[in-house]
Formats: sequence, structure tokens, C-alpha cells
Amino acid sequence: MAAAATAKRKSVVAQLTRRNGFLRRVDAAAAVEFALVAAPLIALIAAVFQVGLIIYATQSLQTATAAATRLILTGQAQTQNMTASQFGQAVCDNATFFTCSGLMVDVRTYSSFAGSDTSAPALSYDAGGNVTNQWQYNPGGPGDVVVARVMYQWPVFMGPLGMNLANLNNGHRLLMATSAFKNEPYK
Repeated sequence: MAAAATAKRKSVVAQLTRRNGFLRRVDAAAAVEFALVAAPLIALIAAVFQVGLIIYATQSLQTATAAATRLILTGQAQTQNMTASQFGQAVCDNATFFTCSGLMVDVRTYSSFAGSDTSAPALSYDAGGNVTNQWQYNPGGPGDVVVARVMYQWPVFMGPLGMNLANLNNGHRLLMATSAFKNEPYK
């Protein structure tokens, strides 16, 4: 009888030890800790990727705009009677990551650098979400001050960790490249 009672006590102690041992186990702690840290880590990686892509796209647009505006600066665009769409295609040929139809080109001539406008324009939209701004294309003549602004609505996904990089009402980010120069005295 004493042996049966002792066996029963050992069984109860073993059951309690197993239950309490479950709470004391540490071999799965790393998995639990990673589960707590994984979501912010993935969000941070996504944010870094998105910021890097926006910086790369902006630099690509600026480089393409600088290359295309050399056509105006040297008088090639004027002597070849280049249209706004042809100038936009020249920008698009040098840019990466852009759909050519999404580029907005605004080329204006000013009497001086002090009076020129290089700011980002306020975009207006129709009911379908299309930009309704009227852009100009005036490459000017020899010695004229010209400001070329090329814009693109870059789609951004919802910012992780509450970081939203959109600066337009439609959830996109306006990328803009500006080139201000004085035309060479071409003939």
C-alpha cells in the first residue's frame, strides 16, 4: 500500500513538474522573440527599399532632364523645330523606371534668372484623376533664360511604421527635375 501511495505521489509530482516545466522552458524563446521583432524589422526594410527607390527615380529623372535640356541649350531643339512631345520623348529615352505617358514637361522662357519660377506647381485633377494643368513648351531663342521642369507622379505604397512618402492627394509622390539655363548664342 505504501508502495502504491508513493507511486501515486510520484505520478502527481511528475505531472506538476511537466506543467511547471512547460512554463520554464526556454528553447522556443528565440522563436517568440523573433516573432515580436519580425514585423518592425520587415517594415523597416520595406521603408529603406522604398526610400532608396524614390531617391534613385528622382536622380534618374534629373539626369534625363539635364541630358534633354542640352538640346534646348545648344539650339538643336529650336533648329529642328522639336515639339513638346518630342522633347518629352528625349527625356524618356534617357530615364529609367518611368512610363513616357506619365511625364509632364513644362518649358518656359524668362527675361532673367531672378524672375524665373522653379517651384513645384500645384496640380489640378479632373473627376477621373487625370492632371488638367496646361503645360507650356517655349524653348526660347539665343541668349534666353529657360527653365525646364519635368514632373512624374510616382506611386508609393502605404508607408510602413506610419511613414507615408506621398506628397499628393492621390497617394502618389511628385518627382520633379528642374533645369535652369541661358541658351547659347546658336545660329
